[in-house]
Amino acid sequence: MEVRQTELPGVLVVEPRVFRDDRGAFLESWHAERYAEAGIPGPFVQDNVSWSRRGVLRGLHFQEAPHAQGKLVTCLAGRVWDVAVDLRPDSPHFRRWVGVELDAAAPRQLWIPPGFGHGFVVLSDEALFAYKCTEVYVPEADGGVRWDDPELAIAWPVAEPVLSPKDAALPTVAEWLAARPG
Repeated sequence: MEVRQTELPGVLVVEPRVFRDDRGAFLESWHAERYAEAGIPGPFVQDNVSWSRRGVLRGLHFQEAPHAQGKLVTCLAGRVWDVAVDLRPDSPHFRRWVGVELDAAAPRQLWIPPGFGHGFVVLSDEALFAYKCTEVYVPEADGGVRWDDPELAIAWPVAEPVLSPKDAALPTVAEWLAARPG
């Protein structure tokens, strides 16, 4: 397993070792001790899988503290462009983002720490996407910000993605901050 730090401290790209032969391939997608040594602590308490078609954009999602989720994500089939955005107001990297292509043909994972927003857009005809989460889903803590917030200026590789009504109505970062208690 190779792990590299992205431009955002704490957001990691993991490239598991893939064993290939004439039958196909095998890889270890999680090993608590090895991943903890690499900076991905767990424990993981919920796994999610989504299936989406080309052009679908999911995000930018997060859960508010105290239920903030860390996510270890991977594309199991197809290809996506995955984004992590630092949404910790006290962070020196607040509002900065990083994008990474995840492709099932060349398996890699992205670790997104708690306090970051997450989203992805499907680049292939369809994609099967898996999330390992450090917190269970709590509807009252569910949050998100607009994928096309001009303050974030994320360079998405699609101009007109397919969005859910919920994602289309998400606030900008400024609107989200203004609505937060305290």
